[in-house]
Amino acid sequence: MASLMQQQPKGVNGGSNRILAVNVSPSNNLPTPSQHDASSNHEKPGWKKFMSYVGPGFLVSLAYLDPGNMETDLQAGANHKYELLWVILIGLVFALIIQSLAANLGVTTGKHLSELCKAEYPLLVKYCLWLLAELAVIAADIPEVIGTAFALNILFHIPVWAGVLITGCSTLLFLGLQRFGVRKLELLISVLVFVMAGCFFGEMSYVKPPASGVLKGMFVPKLSGQGATGDAIALLGALVMPHNLFLHSALVLSRKVPSSVRGINDACRYFLIESGFALFVAFLINVAMVSVSGTVCAADNLSAESADKCSDLTLNSASFLLKNVLGRSSSTIYAIALLASGQSSAITGTYAGQYIMQGFLDMRMKTWIRNFMTRCIAITPSLIVSIIGGSQGAGRLIIIASMILSFELPFALIPLLKFSSSSTKMGPHKNSIIIIVISWILGMGIIGINVYYLSTAFVGWLIHSSLPKVVNVLIGIVVFPLMALYVGSVIYLTFRKDTVKTYIETKNEAAIEKGFMVDGQLELNEIPYREDLADIPLPP
Repeated sequence: MASLMQQQPKGVNGGSNRILAVNVSPSNNLPTPSQHDASSNHEKPGWKKFMSYVGPGFLVSLAYLDPGNMETDLQAGANHKYELLWVILIGLVFALIIQSLAANLGVTTGKHLSELCKAEYPLLVKYCLWLLAELAVIAADIPEVIGTAFALNILFHIPVWAGVLITGCSTLLFLGLQRFGVRKLELLISVLVFVMAGCFFGEMSYVKPPASGVLKGMFVPKLSGQGATGDAIALLGALVMPHNLFLHSALVLSRKVPSSVRGINDACRYFLIESGFALFVAFLINVAMVSVSGTVCAADNLSAESADKCSDLTLNSASFLLKNVLGRSSSTIYAIALLASGQSSAITGTYAGQYIMQGFLDMRMKTWIRNFMTRCIAITPSLIVSIIGGSQGAGRLIIIASMILSFELPFALIPLLKFSSSSTKMGPHKNSIIIIVISWILGMGIIGINVYYLSTAFVGWLIHSSLPKVVNVLIGIVVFPLMALYVGSVIYLTFRKDTVKTYIETKNEAAIEKGFMVDGQLELNEIPYREDLADIPLPP
């Protein structure tokens, strides 16, 4: 008589049940119902299996169409025409690589990135990484706050500072609508965002940017003109956001993944295909935004009013770009799409904050409390800047927040690259040599650009500053050690050797693939759900 027994490995705190064993009589070699289920699961048509994994990639891709992306795209086009399109291309190719690595990490280990960071690093490093991850969530929330405030200003002529206050409750309303189904809410938001995308594609077909200029900007790297380096870093920060890596590695845990080697490989491939399609759509929309902005603002017959707007383009003034296609209704449709963009991205940020807090600190909060806390912190600088600097100041704050995200990227990216390339974490599913080389070259390139810009911009500011020399010296004494600490932290994370093993080897996996018994035990069809994450709402 067969007796069921569950085994749970004790690798790291909190955890996933990677193996579920069934003890059977050694003499019984006949297929069991579990074997039959595993076999029928592998025999599912490819498209049905693929559709069962669809969801996490599209949810994460909404963050690549947030108000921060819109602001940086429109300003890059207005200031540099098509010259920075190569940054978007490289940024989204890199985003596809690292998002797929984050998904692979979650699928293979049964844990998300913040949990692995907690298990791997010493106490002080763990808390520093947690604080930096929380700061990244807040920095990502600032564009959502300001973008929503701009949308309310356009629709109802509410002052920007008042709109900032209202956004503190707006996302709570959207989260409350989830009781009618997360899928329906995501579909509504996605439709509104793609309405905006359709508007920019329509405008792009009207203004007809030169194909040669667009292709040259996309494939010929160039940083010329004042502020090009800063705008490029802001574009990268808006495209490749650190909190997305934590989010994607956690969202894949909501899918049922067969626990065999082939099942894990199939899941990783399906998540890669889904992310690739979602990010390709995001790439086209970002290219359309830059192309429309660059073409309209460089037109010979541009009116004086439009020229003034192009010289200091913000989300609050960008609706004029769509007038050729939408006429008088351009501002209303643009504002609705901007509102949807801000709210959808805010929801993904809330999920990311939940997983970060749960993984690093093993703490859980109700979604509305977590969102309210993040919003309160993000509202403070947004409110101050909008009161003092108005819409122009709020628009500049979006660029600053995007640059902060770019500087924060190494502290999520380096652990991800190391964990996903480690046999102690991933076993046979670790990155190939080609992926390791490409991902590290791109990652180190972005980090190098950040360090170069940080140092040259600060030194240039000190040289041209009108402050007294004594003040400049004191600022230098404070800032230069912080810059050295930043570089030293990156070096530490890069060269520190991983010590914690999380991958659990199974005996004779080839036999398990075929449904045979191994030492009287059989690996079951699917990896169980993470029961310790049951109170965090996962998209179905």
